Amino acid sequence: MFISIITALISGILMSVQGVFNTRVTEKSGVWFTSSIVHFIAFICCLGVLLFVRDANVEGFKTINKWYLLGGVLGAGITYTVVVSMAKLGPSYAVMLILIAQMTAAYLIELLGWFGTEKVNFMWTKLVGVLIMVGGIIVFQWKK
Repeated sequence: MFISIITALISGILMSVQGVFNTRVTEKSGVWFTSSIVHFIAFICCLGVLLFVRDANVEGFKTINKWYLLGGVLGAGITYTVVVSMAKLGPSYAVMLILIAQMTAAYLIELLGWFGTEKVNFMWTKLVGVLIMVGGIIVFQWKK
């Protein structure tokens, strides 16, 4: 459990730094060019790691719902929307809104049992948690 928490924290840090990096590159080269280059570099990196860890399960891959492969398309959309929102709103405000959207979407996916996820019961405390996050954004953005 501890390793999973550390991994999630690292993920959040990496996403924030990547968003800023991609935004800086986009300022000079364009959103879709940047997205293409970033995803190409990620592809090369993943291939390199795959050659090292060798965790490919071709038989298992054949059995997955092919709609889930749209994750790659979602990745392109994520890169575009993160870059645009960070450029217009700044990193901290954009990330706060992104986190609220992520939290809300993830809870709805669990609540409704979408995409093969185990269904959970509605809990008011989770809704209150999201509302507290919204309150945090209001406080964070408060001008004197």
